[in-house]
Amino acid sequence: MAVTAHHLATDCALQILDSGGNAVDAAVAANAVLAVVAPETCGVGGDLFALVHEPGSTIPSALNASGRAGSGADASALRRKGLDDLPLRSPHTITVPGCIDGWAALLDRFGTRTLGEALGPSVEAAKNGFAVSPELENALQRMKPTMITQGSAPDLYPSGRVPAAGEVLSRPLLAKTLDAVANDGRHAFYCSDVATEISRLTEGCISAEDLETNSADWIDPLGLTVGERTGWTIPPNSQGYLALGAWWIFDALGPPRDPHDPQFHHAAIEAYRAIAWDRDELVADADHAPLSPDALLEASRLAARANSIRSDRPTPWPDPGPTDGGTTYLTVLDASGLGISLIQSNFHGVGTGLSAGTTGVWLHNRGAGFNLMEGHANELAPGKRPMHTLSPTSWTRGDRLELLLGTRGGHQQPQLLLQALAALFHANLTPAEAQGLPRWTTSEWKPATRSRILVEDGFEAASALSAMGHDVDPEPKGRQGGWGPISLIRVGDDGMATGAADPRVSTSSARSRKST
Repeated sequence: MAVTAHHLATDCALQILDSGGNAVDAAVAANAVLAVVAPETCGVGGDLFALVHEPGSTIPSALNASGRAGSGADASALRRKGLDDLPLRSPHTITVPGCIDGWAALLDRFGTRTLGEALGPSVEAAKNGFAVSPELENALQRMKPTMITQGSAPDLYPSGRVPAAGEVLSRPLLAKTLDAVANDGRHAFYCSDVATEISRLTEGCISAEDLETNSADWIDPLGLTVGERTGWTIPPNSQGYLALGAWWIFDALGPPRDPHDPQFHHAAIEAYRAIAWDRDELVADADHAPLSPDALLEASRLAARANSIRSDRPTPWPDPGPTDGGTTYLTVLDASGLGISLIQSNFHGVGTGLSAGTTGVWLHNRGAGFNLMEGHANELAPGKRPMHTLSPTSWTRGDRLELLLGTRGGHQQPQLLLQALAALFHANLTPAEAQGLPRWTTSEWKPATRSRILVEDGFEAASALSAMGHDVDPEPKGRQGGWGPISLIRVGDDGMATGAADPRVSTSSARSRKST
């Protein structure tokens, strides 16, 4: 089974599985197709994280393929220029792209296909063209003033115009780059025209050596057991611990199981706010973070926050003092039980909106996860990885894999994941039912902020939550495509896998492979 944000990527994954490839082969191939057909969410100029579950093992292998700041990164120099924050769409937010190294690492360890074989479908899609989605048309329209001046603009703006939804668009510049990587491996990306252009754009802050020596790292996953289940994610520099910690607190609060009951949503909102209010002080490069990954999820820490939550009103969280999107998620499970939870991103849509010359590669702005606060754990510095919003998860029960779960959504990812977990595990809904529930998000979760949430159409608890003291506003679009697409695969006690596409995105797709 494969669940991705685009039906062409899902089709590609299933073709790989039907031809004898495994879940990791299929995931890499699908991610590469997404990089072609959904550049508003991901691309080879971005970063990647993954969790891989092998049959018979309850502890996943965790891959951190997020790039590092260049050797020329200098926060003090930027402060001297009068900058307080990193400009969101500027060369200062470019870090070494980790995607290609992530693909190579996944295939080297788990794959049965070569990188060239895995990239074949994406090369063909870029050469032969694909139908533009409404989401891509809208993104290209928004970003046109920034992107149209770039060397790779002809790949996305034929004759200088925004392609219409349904129009067939080819990307010959990206096809050439992907074909080179398929034939020559990482060298064709990290030691090539792409590398030269990245160094030029960043005025040497990212050097040729930085690019040549970049690496994806296999690390210890972060796990948390709640009842009979254990949740797994990537430790910081990812914010993934928030989803696990929020689920622990939600479960400890013991809310009603009815997903329409206001107390169900009050508990979820407060559980998230309780774990997330000090995120910006804690999530940083693993070598600089103030707390160890295990300490973030230590039971006494979580219990103290759960005990501070009231059932009748929102809880204020303290100010700790003066210290301070574009993403795709996919999941694949094969017949052997090998499963992968993979997330890959440019960050804000196409990222910086800057391309690596005429290579067809658009560069992410994950460096915006740094700050310029002197002495802060997340201060921009050479070789550091920035705070990442990417939060892939997987869930085991007893000795088996039960759930692969993730989403796009930037800072809101853990909020969306918590709602899916509450619907699946607490309310016992099916994947399709969970995907259909109206959602909430909050951007007001930091210290000393009020509980302000946006809710989708049909969110029945809105009035009751307002009466409790939450500031509740309707989402202007009714249903928000950016609040997903959540992708998930659930495995039952009988070993049968079920998944469901998120209705918020027109291209989202969940399918099982052919019977054999």
